[in-house]
Amino acid sequence: MTRLTPSTKSIALHVGVVLLLLALNFLLPEYHRGVFARVLVLAVFAMGYNLAFGYTGLLSLGHAMFFAAGLYGAGLTIYHLEWSVWPAFGAGLAAGVVVALAVGFLALRTTGVAFMIVTLMFAQVLYLMTLYFTTYTRGEEGLVLPQETRVLGFPGGVLDLSDPSTRYLVALSLFAIVLAAILFLVRAPYGRSLIAIRENEERMRMLGYDVFANKLMAVVLSGLFCAASGAAYAVLFGYVGSGFAAIQYSILPLLWVLVGGAATTLGPLIGTLFMFYVIDTASSYTTAHLMVVGLVLIGVILFFPKGIIGTVRERWLPWLP
Repeated sequence: MTRLTPSTKSIALHVGVVLLLLALNFLLPEYHRGVFARVLVLAVFAMGYNLAFGYTGLLSLGHAMFFAAGLYGAGLTIYHLEWSVWPAFGAGLAAGVVVALAVGFLALRTTGVAFMIVTLMFAQVLYLMTLYFTTYTRGEEGLVLPQETRVLGFPGGVLDLSDPSTRYLVALSLFAIVLAAILFLVRAPYGRSLIAIRENEERMRMLGYDVFANKLMAVVLSGLFCAASGAAYAVLFGYVGSGFAAIQYSILPLLWVLVGGAATTLGPLIGTLFMFYVIDTASSYTTAHLMVVGLVLIGVILFFPKGIIGTVRERWLPWLP
């Protein structure tokens, strides 16, 4: 009997996860289908963060600015310029890449705690800008995108993104594309070089690698994925607000990645899904839900010190990417 190689097992697992998520669109009740659609979009945000933090070792507290760049890039062009979804989504991606390139070029001149503080400062600048230019952004109140603008045009017709089933399938499509890109990236030589830089930056520099260029590319790709999540959130859920640029949305992806497992391809999805339902369930039973969430997190840290998927990989399934 022929044994499956780790590569084949990995690909089969990821395809199986996507197919399972596709089946859930037809099995879940409407409320949970809406939750999963939101989780899939935010999992893309966590996957982008994981590329920088988990695989490259860049601890950032400013990734909310990349998510917000995509969110506002798509939302403002739809609301004020009356762009359709496709060009607006492209504007969100472009905004994320530009912000990531500028911030990465400056922030990567620092390391460690200094890098964390610099990224936090840049994120706060963007957050304050969303509050200052309230004529366009409406600050914390935010913008609600008209339903008639949230349609995805194709040669054969259009898709209404406000429809729950369509929203879920579009969110799943984005998640599947980014998951495939991340899986390919971390298995490619470039991904291996990022892991090596995370483990021993000086040795990689001695071997002739351009460490700065590799880390800058990682930040740009991370910003691209986070911006894709933000732009998708705007067009799928029809809301753009300053709260998504606040520090909370820089801490959340770090939490999701740590719970799911840093430097794992499926960890961001598991962490986002787990934390979303823990908070949702606890808040439905008690007003002290944050205490419950804290206790659950302590339990996860004790029993899964490397995150859920990370610990499973370490103890039982070493072939997990």
